[in-house]
Amino acid sequence: MLMIRTIVRPEKVYEVMQGLLDAGFPAVTKISVVGRGKQRGLRIGDVVYDEIPKEMLIVVVPDADKDFVIRSIVENAKTGADGKFGDGKIFVSAVEEVYTISSGTKETDPMLASSQEA
Repeated sequence: MLMIRTIVRPEKVYEVMQGLLDAGFPAVTKISVVGRGKQRGLRIGDVVYDEIPKEMLIVVVPDADKDFVIRSIVENAKTGADGKFGDGKIFVSAVEEVYTISSGTKETDPMLASSQEA
């Protein structure tokens, strides 16, 4: 299993979440965050905004679905045809174990865990 953490523009979060839902991945955690990328924030005149509001979306998927989910995120999070600075990042990391708190059950399929909790 893999955890995919995505940082996206706030105005793109609905599109990304809807794309994941349409792709069969309804279980998403959303967190409002602030930060800056390689461009070190945004400069307007003499003012530098170095804490840009973003949204972090977290989804756990089977290894085999990684490329499909990443494609869905990129298609829905990109600004315009070519994208722009600040469109975000995707981070992928391994998930060793998943447990459902209400039952204490160790899950082997994150899609099964999502459907049981819904």
